[in-house]
Amino acid sequence: MKFLVGYNGTVEAKAALSLARDFAQTFTAKVFVMLSMEGGAGEKPEDIAQAEHNLREAKDFFDEKGVECETHQLARGLTPGEDLVRFAEENQIDQIFVGIEKKSRTSKLILGSTAQFVILNVTCPVLSVPQSK
Repeated sequence: MKFLVGYNGTVEAKAALSLARDFAQTFTAKVFVMLSMEGGAGEKPEDIAQAEHNLREAKDFFDEKGVECETHQLARGLTPGEDLVRFAEENQIDQIFVGIEKKSRTSKLILGSTAQFVILNVTCPVLSVPQSK
């Protein structure tokens, strides 16, 4: 089995990472951790360094439990939702884990929702994980 986690270092994303690791241990799955960036001139060096740090942290988190993990930092000019959907299709992912942040209706309308985009556009199951309390 292959799992995909959309990761950006937030509390919600860490909750998704944790649940994906638990599932991967249970089902002996490989986990892909993907971080999507805009790419191009809009990227600041400190943002790239933070993304690299977040992915190293995620890899270490899986290595602690001996779970097979591969990390990917993408900068293809796509939104994070588009990157997740495309990556899932390109790699025959069996399940996606995404952290969700509670937003007001207005905020969703203006900013959109990566999780919602993924749920509506991907062909595999998506497990949305709220922030742990």
